[in-house]
Amino acid sequence: MGLASMPAFAQEPTAADSILLKDYRPVSIFNVPVTNIEKAKYPVIDMHTHDYVRSKEAVDSVVAIMDDCGVEQAHIMQCNWISDPYDVVAERYAAYPDRFKLWFCLDYTDFDSPDWTERAIAQVEKYHEMGAVGIGEMVDKGLGDVYALPVEGKGIRLNDPKLVPILKRCGELGLLINIHIAEPIWMYRPIDRFNDGLMNGAEWQVDTTVEGCIGYDALMDMFEEALYACPDTKIVACHLLNMSHDYPRLSTIMDRHPNLYLDISARFGESSVTPRATKAFIEKYQDRIVYGTDNTPTRKMFRHTFRLLETADEHIYSGGSYHWSYYGWDLSDEVLEKIYRTNALKLLSGE
Repeated sequence: MGLASMPAFAQEPTAADSILLKDYRPVSIFNVPVTNIEKAKYPVIDMHTHDYVRSKEAVDSVVAIMDDCGVEQAHIMQCNWISDPYDVVAERYAAYPDRFKLWFCLDYTDFDSPDWTERAIAQVEKYHEMGAVGIGEMVDKGLGDVYALPVEGKGIRLNDPKLVPILKRCGELGLLINIHIAEPIWMYRPIDRFNDGLMNGAEWQVDTTVEGCIGYDALMDMFEEALYACPDTKIVACHLLNMSHDYPRLSTIMDRHPNLYLDISARFGESSVTPRATKAFIEKYQDRIVYGTDNTPTRKMFRHTFRLLETADEHIYSGGSYHWSYYGWDLSDEVLEKIYRTNALKLLSGE
């Protein structure tokens, strides 16, 4: 059969046919401004990081990175995928009491026993006396608080009647709660050609068919029940409550719960594709949003986040797993200072 008689849909293979979507890493060709920010405009408090180092010497190297980038203080969240026991972590960072603040996990051992809540409150009071900032990172992506130490809290929800008295006691003590609710919405959508967060969505997909796993909307309903139950406890929902795809809905939740705060950690990819909407939301809630990273501390990582917050740079590829490029939020100096530092200081002081 000659070429002239081949069906219209039959084409010779091209080079593009061999490129896998998961390997797609475009390089921008746009001649647009590129702003290199070595140090943040204001001293920074990173309200969400983890125990990424394993020695006191490595802590020294992190402090050097923080100094170079203008990071005044970092808050170490505890969770079972990276953390040692609280006492071990405290000793590791002991040389820098003003540079690092520690958070802790609840111990869910024997959760079904009648005295568990009483024991948990004693644990909270103990770590409060040791200088802990709060409980975190608690997490529920659908299966319960599975990041806890020393055992997972599978099936245990933030609004559980056994947990609510603990959250209230934290409020009385001035301790904060950092809670990771759900994942970005793409992880709950079908992994198909219509999912615009497909590559990252596939990697971090939440399988709600697993027994005991609840979906995105049920998680948000549960979270609001906990907020209503503990109005005097300050709760920081990390990652912009994994709702940067729907700022109107997030605004409604913020308006209903004045004890709710947000950190911006590890969701720059999701929020930087809609820079005008993100900026408008941050400006509206500028007194209740704090800076965080949730990533291994490197100079490159910190400076990338500063560029997004401080500039109007466009079409930025970060090497992340989404297919889209990022855009700077171009926040005002007044808002920057609040996000970087002063909001965190107010939270920590109990204001």
